[in-house]
Amino acid sequence: MRAFLDQGLPYSTVQHLKAAGWDVIHTVDVNMEQATDRSIIEYARETGRFCVTLDADFHSIIAVDNTVDPSVIRIRQEGLKGADVADLLLAIYPEIGKDLEAGALVVVTDKTVRIRRLPVQNH
Repeated sequence: MRAFLDQGLPYSTVQHLKAAGWDVIHTVDVNMEQATDRSIIEYARETGRFCVTLDADFHSIIAVDNTVDPSVIRIRQEGLKGADVADLLLAIYPEIGKDLEAGALVVVTDKTVRIRRLPVQNH
């Protein structure tokens, strides 16, 4: 559970996930709060983390580049507080953890969790 949270997510999510035993960092922790999506993806790849974001561009970049990592969870729910994001991730991780380890793009809405294994163009 090595996660890298994008700048659009509440920083307080980090403390909630750390309390649950996750190894998690936020873009703020590594001075990447103004970084490009590609830079964030590359940092996650280099450090063996999956990304958590609100941004659809992460999935697009990884699909077009046809890479197998990093895995990305895109949350399609606006206005969540840090504790809400943490609770959501903790609730879905048992269902998606093996996919994240193997390489996957995950989309989470208020009603569904969709998983697409990487690389996208091989499926």
